[in-house]
Amino acid sequence: MLKGKNILLRALEPSDVDLLYQWENTSELWHLSNTITPFSRFVLEQYIMDSHQDIFTSKQLRLMIDKKNHGILITIGTIDLFDFDPVNKRAGIGVMIVREEQRQGYAAEALQMLINYCFNTLNLHQVYCNIIADNLASMNLFKKAGFEVAGIKKEWILASNKWMDEYTLQLINIAD
Repeated sequence: MLKGKNILLRALEPSDVDLLYQWENTSELWHLSNTITPFSRFVLEQYIMDSHQDIFTSKQLRLMIDKKNHGILITIGTIDLFDFDPVNKRAGIGVMIVREEQRQGYAAEALQMLINYCFNTLNLHQVYCNIIADNLASMNLFKKAGFEVAGIKKEWILASNKWMDEYTLQLINIAD
């Protein structure tokens, strides 16, 4: 568990299946994760059961973001490492905060905590993210964390019958 000032990042628990089922089956978010079909509860239960695997084996890590609220923890989102590449010392990052908890600094705190984990524990050289061009909130979030635009993939994502560009941003560990 990683503890921050206002949030904590924790491993998946079986009790998270209902939230994941809801979030992963929200079709309006599918274009953000290149998903085109719903997930069954069974598949998500298996995913949670397998989440104990080491990141070096699974090449990914999903952490739940819990908000501290008067001594009670409320799950408000997830933050993921994907495409973990220990040879080239890099990984992708994705973050999702439920709409009603957005713009309160939770994503920024979670992102900074995960960056610190990546650079100081996993000893990564760099982390990156992919952001659709019209997602200005995510673009600002990652840029404020020090990420720089490394490139643009033109007409990369087809969402709502409209082609959208996707930016790749990266943050290089200057202490590496």
